[in-house]
Amino acid sequence: MIITKSTPYAKKEIKKLQEVFDTYIKTVIDVERRICSAGCDRHFESEQILLEQGSKQPDLWGGGIDIDTKEIDFNSFINIRSKDNNASNEILDPEKRKIYDELTSYFFKEIL
Repeated sequence: MIITKSTPYAKKEIKKLQEVFDTYIKTVIDVERRICSAGCDRHFESEQILLEQGSKQPDLWGGGIDIDTKEIDFNSFINIRSKDNNASNEILDPEKRKIYDELTSYFFKEIL
């Protein structure tokens, strides 16, 4: 189940987000508008939702959170964008990576 919002996820919502991968939740975050779309099977699904809601491609970054280890990762195929100077699955820009990390911690503060 994909849930897209600008406020932190409640524990009940996090349980629903775990339906796809159980201990891992894929996320796409609009780092400018501070909106998270989570619970997708493939990052492009959440990316599409955010684009339809007015997000701009350069502001969207993908990754996820491991529920067991509480580790945030910055890895997604949607991150490969040469025009945004990101030639990797990983978010390479330290500032964007920091913002993504902070926003993930905010959205998932119920479990982190």
